[in-house]
Amino acid sequence: MTVYSNLKYDHPFSANATGTGALTKISSQTASSSASLSFTTGIDSTYKEYVFKFINIHPASDGVNFSFQASTNGGSSYGITATTTTFVANHKEDGSDSNFYYNTGIDLAQSTNYAIINDYYVNDNDASGSGTLHLFEPSSDTFVKHFIADFNNLYKPTYTNRTFSAGYFNSTSVIDAVDFKFSSGNIDSGTIIMYGVS
Repeated sequence: MTVYSNLKYDHPFSANATGTGALTKISSQTASSSASLSFTTGIDSTYKEYVFKFINIHPASDGVNFSFQASTNGGSSYGITATTTTFVANHKEDGSDSNFYYNTGIDLAQSTNYAIINDYYVNDNDASGSGTLHLFEPSSDTFVKHFIADFNNLYKPTYTNRTFSAGYFNSTSVIDAVDFKFSSGNIDSGTIIMYGVS
């Protein structure tokens, strides 16, 4: 029987594996006072699932939300109609407060706005957020395009704040680009890595 202590932490993802959920790195971008970070190539019918990893995303502005939108024309425009849902868990550093709630204030209901996937960043020097976004079969011309996201960030600025969001782009058109940005101000620093799932 395998126990937790026997599991390797450095398990290599094989690009040659099939049907195993192996991750293949496609591209990455690093922000430097960037208005947004866009992935306009590499999203095609090669993979049925794309995973974006966000490493230490740091905002230039305080009290902002991190969000994304998709494109059907290679990034010439963003604004596909989407419906989303979000819930949040947070806990204060000194243990004096904790919360778990459904955040109706950042949901979309058939909107072309950017979908919020992590709420309320602070721009303290040591503050950032990291997480993962899954986008499912963006090249389908039959189904709407589902996504789920899981983030954690420093909040207000003495809470750990975990945001779970999900939704779908209500379009059967092929999605071939995505754009990430804050609700206000630049992405001061941080890296986004895009993978395809075999």
